[in-house]
Amino acid sequence: METISDPRLFVMDHPLVQHKLSLLRDKRTSTKDFRELVTELAVFEGYEALRDLPLEDVQVETPLETMTGKKIAGKKIAIIPILRAGLGMVDGILQLVPSARVGHVGLERDHETHKPRTYYCKFPRSIAERTCLVVDPMLATGGSLIAATKYLREAGVKDIRCLTLVSCPEGVKAVLDADPDVRLYTCVIDRELNENAYILPGLGDAGDRIYGTK
Repeated sequence: METISDPRLFVMDHPLVQHKLSLLRDKRTSTKDFRELVTELAVFEGYEALRDLPLEDVQVETPLETMTGKKIAGKKIAIIPILRAGLGMVDGILQLVPSARVGHVGLERDHETHKPRTYYCKFPRSIAERTCLVVDPMLATGGSLIAATKYLREAGVKDIRCLTLVSCPEGVKAVLDADPDVRLYTCVIDRELNENAYILPGLGDAGDRIYGTK
């Protein structure tokens, strides 16, 4: 794994994450299992990305007595999947935050230039007041995450956290350089991009593997 030092970068090195990631990479993994693994890894990443949510006191009556517990202090969350592969991570985050709103950014890569083209963008109301988790399984050139982050900044969002499963050094650097305040969470940083802008060793096309298309 490439070593990149930046306080805004968080690499998930938990043994269970690395175990599931190896299963995800295996070309023999079925569409069903691949989809489930993406959801499970999104849960792990969401847990880490939301660990600093503010808390406030709440009174709770247990079967034995009244006590002071903790609850999330009214934090508003939005999940922004980058279509289409990012949809595979949404359910995992919703397991953690069922009340989160979901927006969508539709981006497709031009296979000649490897740059993203936007075909859809819609955010929930009051998006500027929310912590936004931008989710996309693969971080290759970084173009899609950079474009999505730019749209959110233009909408007034201050707290943006990008969650990916497999990244490469080129994409990580591009995303962190493009926005001084963005946070980036990933399960691993792979070796490099090939001439077609696919991550090596990677896991293939995440969208195709989630939806069983080629």
